[in-house]
Amino acid sequence: MAKAGSSGDRQGGAGAGSRRPRGGGGGAARTAEEGRTVLVDVLVGSPVYLSGLAQVLGDAAGIRVVGTRTSPGEPPSPLADVLLTDADALPVPDGPARVGDMAEHTPVLVVNVETASAASPWLWAGASAVLCRREPGACIVSALRAVATGTGVQPCECAMASPGVPAQLSAPTLSLRESQVLGQISQGLTHGQIATRLGISRHTVDTYVKRIRTKFGVGNKAELTRVALQMCRLGGPAGPVAQDAAPSVPL
Repeated sequence: MAKAGSSGDRQGGAGAGSRRPRGGGGGAARTAEEGRTVLVDVLVGSPVYLSGLAQVLGDAAGIRVVGTRTSPGEPPSPLADVLLTDADALPVPDGPARVGDMAEHTPVLVVNVETASAASPWLWAGASAVLCRREPGACIVSALRAVATGTGVQPCECAMASPGVPAQLSAPTLSLRESQVLGQISQGLTHGQIATRLGISRHTVDTYVKRIRTKFGVGNKAELTRVALQMCRLGGPAGPVAQDAAPSVPL
């Protein structure tokens, strides 16, 4: 399997990395014409995160989801121009090797890498670009377009969000903890994982999620995931939480 070229062939910024596409990948060539709809196959291990992400992509201008998968054992859509792949959906430790195999046929955008420095193995394996966990939906859409046309993925700025996806929703006011919980939801984490990361109980997470749903008027977690992905700069550095009222909503 061919490796990516020298470090000069890769570029990226905070939260993102990219490489120039391989020759022979059919997707990038097919989407070279400006304005063409980008056909995307999505592989995400969490069904809830998959549903929310698919909704965000489906709402974006110029993007069409042609396949969704929760297991790497399922074949991707042969129509896809780009394979959007959740790092957490791939087996450890051969995830990068799987990406390399996929990239031989179709450009791959890897999402949900923990840090920018962790992008290197995926790029060397053949991924066209890598996005970190905190990137909002607008940045994912922008990266998909760049990968499909064979251009470099630029550092994502929320103020320069892609057309068709709002950089920031007209949102209700959230407490610090609610913002942190919503940011974790945008990463596809379960309530138990969120509780562990934030050092709070699962019951408390459930209560915060109920509060957030009420504020946004959404009925289920898939819709809430879509909202979280569309919002920008969620789940930032945690500050004091003393002003956050103790949850008291009964389950």
